[in-house]
Amino acid sequence: MPFVMWSVLLAALLPLVWAGVAKAGAPYDNRKPRETAAGATGFRQRAGWAQQNAWEALPTYLAGVTVAWLMKVPVAEMNAVAAVFVAARIIHGLLYVADQASLRSLAWLIGLLSVLYLFLRAGGVLG
Repeated sequence: MPFVMWSVLLAALLPLVWAGVAKAGAPYDNRKPRETAAGATGFRQRAGWAQQNAWEALPTYLAGVTVAWLMKVPVAEMNAVAAVFVAARIIHGLLYVADQASLRSLAWLIGLLSVLYLFLRAGGVLG
């Protein structure tokens, strides 16, 4: 299976990674997870925000991969774009947790541009 397909799973698991970072080592009440998360501060709060942002980025990426696949964008090209997207999203989360807002925004933009590339390539606008 091409990496681009595995990247869908990786992108879907990223929010869970950030949720784990937000909860690790913190007092946690599984009866009230949202209330517990709402009381988080510092890096745990930012990890929770990274989780939310990862969920928000996922549908657009899934759509971009699907459209590119259906329009038969070359697999090697999709694999390269998928690698950029996954790397950008991992870096985005790490920078979120580290409270590096400007660099985080750059990583977010790179991820968004990756998705945009998939759509434009599928639509024949590029290449």
